[in-house]
Amino acid sequence: MRQFKTESKRILDLMINSVYTHKEIFLRELISNASDAIDKLYFRSLTDDSVTLTKDDYRITIEIDKEARILRLSDNGCGMDENALNENLGVIAHSGTLEFKADKPSDIEPIGQFGVGFYSAFMVSRKVTVLSRAFGAEKAYLWESKGADGYSVREAEKSSHGTEITLFIKEDTEDENYSEFLDQYRISGLVKQYSDYIRYPITMDFTTTDKDTEVENRTLNSMVPLWRKNKSELTAEDYNGFYKGKFGDFSDPAFTAHYSAEGAVSYTALLFAPSQAPYNFYSREYEKGLQLYANGVLIMDRCADLLPDYFSFVRGLIDSPDLSLNISREILQHDRQLKSMAKSIEKKIKNELSSMLENDREKYEAFFKAFGLQIKFGLYNGFGANADTLKDLVLFHSMAGDKPVTFKEYVEKMPEGQEYLYYVCAETPAKAALLPQTERIREKGYDILCLTEDVDEFALKMLRAYDEKEFRSVSSDGMNLSDEEKELQKSKSDENKDLLTFLKESLGEKISSVAVSARLTKHPVCLTTEGELSLEMEKVLSQMPGADAPKAKRVLELNADHAVFAAMRSLFVTDREKLKVYINLLYTQALLIEGLPVDDPVAFSNDICSLMV
Repeated sequence: MRQFKTESKRILDLMINSVYTHKEIFLRELISNASDAIDKLYFRSLTDDSVTLTKDDYRITIEIDKEARILRLSDNGCGMDENALNENLGVIAHSGTLEFKADKPSDIEPIGQFGVGFYSAFMVSRKVTVLSRAFGAEKAYLWESKGADGYSVREAEKSSHGTEITLFIKEDTEDENYSEFLDQYRISGLVKQYSDYIRYPITMDFTTTDKDTEVENRTLNSMVPLWRKNKSELTAEDYNGFYKGKFGDFSDPAFTAHYSAEGAVSYTALLFAPSQAPYNFYSREYEKGLQLYANGVLIMDRCADLLPDYFSFVRGLIDSPDLSLNISREILQHDRQLKSMAKSIEKKIKNELSSMLENDREKYEAFFKAFGLQIKFGLYNGFGANADTLKDLVLFHSMAGDKPVTFKEYVEKMPEGQEYLYYVCAETPAKAALLPQTERIREKGYDILCLTEDVDEFALKMLRAYDEKEFRSVSSDGMNLSDEEKELQKSKSDENKDLLTFLKESLGEKISSVAVSARLTKHPVCLTTEGELSLEMEKVLSQMPGADAPKAKRVLELNADHAVFAAMRSLFVTDREKLKVYINLLYTQALLIEGLPVDDPVAFSNDICSLMV
């Protein structure tokens, strides 16, 4: 028994129990090593005529013996002699592949680099043997080990060059089902998941147990990734079929982006935007991220750091030969690499969405119905830090045009003299059009954007302005009034100062003030606010768990030209008790118009009855 040439027991125990997150990774590591071994022989064939194999002759074979609890993986690559077995398998963290990388041709991309992937086999095996014969050698050697205690190497028989690794799978325990790695469909699935794009065929015999037992040899992997093909070779049907099969969608994607990038980190990207939101997209269960490959080998199924939250709907993959991975090839080591890639990917997604918006408006509007909420959240999050990226991608319903518009389209149609981009909050555009606060603005010929989702007003508050024009709620303090309109409002307020004071005192703490309205033309009353917090924002915050939500400073605005106001002026002189009933009714009416809860439904009902009697 030979000892490992390092602090073997401690390091090997670390390899087996701490480095890898999932035990199934062992198969990916062994297949990657086999692929590297074939690469070395293929590279040698370019300059050595004694290597007569063509690229089509190379393969990796998997065999399963359930009864003996054996899983075997073979390749016809370069193989190893006794010295190589001692160096590569007797010294933990020694990588022959890493040494080979320095001299490789550009079309060969070895995968291994740390020399520890082989030892992941001990996560599922009680014993591992490696039978190998180097190309051109007459003798074969058998390496055998049960783990950290050491290993042995002896001469053996093998008819051809290459390596055969035999795993003696552990017995099942209460906590672990090792037998899953003896199931042909489980192994086939793992090959498909992690090693589908290894460039040599991975074959396995499938046994059927129908009337007659049949054995069928199947190639488990695709070998050539679609994203490594030239775009000129691919059709929309190719991309759509790949997307549906890879990501389990039944609909064609809204856009497809296939491109390569070079720089500090070189990579190929294949990105898709779904046309419909997954059922769990707006839930905690949804996981964002792109699949991450290193030379065609799956490293991470969802690399969340490659996508900003506001583009979390994008599906796809990144394949790069330049990633700095940790020892288990499961985690990226250099954050700057991720940041560089993520920034480039974000820019590409924005360009694709902008192109769809400009060139296929109908498709974009359908896409925005599915994912617009996420983009608007992106405007709100980060205190508007993402405004430049997202502001031209959002759509809001135009009250004047009765269709979705961008901010740019709104601004382009603003009439001369309009200072603000006006908006109104309501459940639907139809309900927005009924709100009394919109009357004066619409009469001026100004369009109003309809905000129908909870995040909308918060997003605009963060954005503050577009093209140096401020967003302004139709219910906020401050109107785009002419000097004449301002003077007229002031005159009516001064004329009714005592009445307004009485009405404010009658309502008490329910409101901040009662004012003569400059925005009403037909309706007698409406509620507006002072300050940054609007009624709609108050509604949203009140639905959140936790501390008491802040309250907006409510202003009850009255139409001084309405018959109801004239009646109140008369009652102010003749019957102030009755006037109190009137103002309470108007306040409750304003609450109902805004969709706010009535403070006291019983009192409201009694007031109506008293007037009826």
